[in-house]
Amino acid sequence: MLSWTKFSLYLVKAGLLDSPILYLSRHITANKNGYYRELQAVRDTGNWEPWLLYMLEAVAETSQQTLQIIEGIKTLMAEYKFRLRNDHRRIYSQHLLNNLFRHPYTRIDYLVDDLKISRQTAAKYLDQLSFSGLLEKQATGRNNYYVNRPLVELFLRVSGGR
Repeated sequence: MLSWTKFSLYLVKAGLLDSPILYLSRHITANKNGYYRELQAVRDTGNWEPWLLYMLEAVAETSQQTLQIIEGIKTLMAEYKFRLRNDHRRIYSQHLLNNLFRHPYTRIDYLVDDLKISRQTAAKYLDQLSFSGLLEKQATGRNNYYVNRPLVELFLRVSGGR
C-alpha cells in the first residue's frame, strides 16, 4: 500500500519535486474521511485512480500553501533586513537575519551558537530587537523566548489556523 509519505518520496524520485517539503499530513488530517474512503476503496476494489486523484489534489493544495509561505517569508525577510540595516546597523548580519527566520522564535543560546557571540552580547541583541518591535520577548519559567510574531502569523494565516 502506498502511503502519503512514500507518495511524496516518489514525486522526488520522479523528478517532480526537488525535496519532500510538502507536508501533506495537514491536508489529510483535515480531509481524513475522504482519504480513508479512497484508501478503503483501493483495498476493496483495487481501483487506484480515485485515491491517486485525491493525493494529487492534496499535493496541489499543499503546494499552493507552501508557495504562499515561501513568498511570505521572502517578503518578511526583506522587511527585517531593511529594518536591521537601518535601525540596528551595529548588530546587523546575515547570520542574525537567518537566525530570526530559522524558527518562529529564537533564544539566547541559538544566537550564541549561530553567531559565535557571548551570552551577554546575544541577550543584548535580542533585547534590542524586542524593544524595537522586531521580536516579542516571552518569559517562560527561567527561559526567554524571542518570538518572530509576523512569521508566526504568516504560518497561521496560510495554514488556515486563523
